[in-house]
Amino acid sequence: MRYLSLFLFSILTLVGLSTNTMALANTQPQLAKTYLAQKPNCDDPQTQLEINICSQLSYQNADKKLNQAYKQLLPKLSKTRQQKLIAAQLAWIKFRDVSCEFERSAYEGGSIAPAIYAGCLEDATKQRTQQLREYLQRDDY
Repeated sequence: MRYLSLFLFSILTLVGLSTNTMALANTQPQLAKTYLAQKPNCDDPQTQLEINICSQLSYQNADKKLNQAYKQLLPKLSKTRQQKLIAAQLAWIKFRDVSCEFERSAYEGGSIAPAIYAGCLEDATKQRTQQLREYLQRDDY
């Protein structure tokens, strides 16, 4: 994973800052895909499977908001600060994923583990989104 992060950073630097937003938009951890005959009721999930799926959907919604804030902030920064934000975001993604994997590991083998993981991803993503939005409120780009 370390080499992958370094490789991604190198590619982003070489290709140019205009493509960085798209590259970072695809850094979501791979969550298990589940196919259902009908959409789960996330207002009142009844089974652990529904809870897991709804947790994943909630995280994905938070991730979309994070990417929106990131895409708004990046073009407002100088080239130097853009590079620093990209490096910070890549480091944050790695930290988030490893930290949430650690949290999930307490439930290893349990049916609740996917919900714990997705919930952790969602919480961390919401916190990071708030940080990026606070940067957007400032005038010192």
